[in-house]
Amino acid sequence: MSKNTHPKNFDDALSELESVVAQIEAGQLPLEQALASFKRGSELLQYCQKTLATAEQKIQILNETNDLKNYVETDES
Repeated sequence: MSKNTHPKNFDDALSELESVVAQIEAGQLPLEQALASFKRGSELLQYCQKTLATAEQKIQILNETNDLKNYVETDES
């Protein structure tokens, strides 16, 4: 995935974030590149957190309306 683009999905964002973290932890980046990588990592982290929060809200709504229970029971039958 090219830098400074919006991730296609959670899995792509997480994969890129893991790569960014590994590069930073290796300590081999010049300062400017390390700062740019840190910024990108922060953006990806925010995207992942927002995506997870949205999923959690959807699960709560499904639990509250009992739709998830009905879905699971139907799916297992």
